[in-house]
Amino acid sequence: MTVRRNAVQGGLLPFEPDFSADNKVKAIRKGEEIPVVITAAEERLGAVVAAMNSIYRNSKANIVFNIVTLNASLDHLKVWMSKTTLSDIKHKIVTFDPKTLTGKFSNDPQELEAVKPLTFARFYMPSFLPDAEKAIYLDDDVIVQGDIQELFDTNIKAGHAAAFSDDCDSASSKGIVRGAGNQNNYIGFLDFKKESVKKLGMRANTCSFNPGVIVANLTEWKLQNITSQLEMWMERNFKEDLYSKTIADSITTPPLLIVFYKRHSSIDPMWHVRHLGATGAGNRYSPQFVRAAKLLHWNGHYKPWGRASSFSEVWDKWYVPDPEGKFHPIRRHPEEK
Repeated sequence: MTVRRNAVQGGLLPFEPDFSADNKVKAIRKGEEIPVVITAAEERLGAVVAAMNSIYRNSKANIVFNIVTLNASLDHLKVWMSKTTLSDIKHKIVTFDPKTLTGKFSNDPQELEAVKPLTFARFYMPSFLPDAEKAIYLDDDVIVQGDIQELFDTNIKAGHAAAFSDDCDSASSKGIVRGAGNQNNYIGFLDFKKESVKKLGMRANTCSFNPGVIVANLTEWKLQNITSQLEMWMERNFKEDLYSKTIADSITTPPLLIVFYKRHSSIDPMWHVRHLGATGAGNRYSPQFVRAAKLLHWNGHYKPWGRASSFSEVWDKWYVPDPEGKFHPIRRHPEEK
């Protein structure tokens, strides 16, 4: 793959934007451009489609989606975006090179299997948005019910490069997430017995945050070399095994927790209502509360396109069927309900 040079940071850019989608006539949306970054893994393309559709249809803002994918998913994604009602959505497709992560993980086959390269795309936002001052990153397992302009307008304090949802002060933290360890504070993600972690002087009971929704000040991100800091902690974990043994799925979160320790702004809790993919989510949240939420996040084991998910009917409203017939949401049979 061709490697493009990043004029902003002076480094190599392992991403290749595809601007072909922008050549089509789009519905005119005026105002400040809102860059939204979302990843598109082959087995989860249906998730990306539903998320983007919900964002676009619930806002009149000038949204540009930056869809980060792997080469193997490129053709399938292009067909889905061009042959369906999504064709009027302004977007750019960016290919991510997994070689970017070489040397930052163990060579153990089991650990490598757990590494999903696209989950680290959020670390590299300034590289494929070199001209943007601010951007939103979203995980693919979200549905947006509010106007994304409101999220984009989140106040990021001076000197902060990003805003996140803290795990201790949101409506999402009221329920205990079973099987996820103690993951509403730092000790759930980092091994505080390790000398490198001790030296940071962080309090183990500090409230953690969820990086599935990020509002980023990319100008500040570049000034502080956030990407380089995150890569350094990935490499140090590779050598020193710094993450907590109780960690559940997210090896992306610990470097962010370190780099943004007490140096991030906050997102309105209703703009990141999460744990809808956890056990018992249907009992934790009332239908009224789910309807009122601005952004729903099915983090956890049970995804809204799967059989056992809660509130999958909300996700279904925004799903656009795969024109190639490869992706099929799995639904309960009536007798299973």
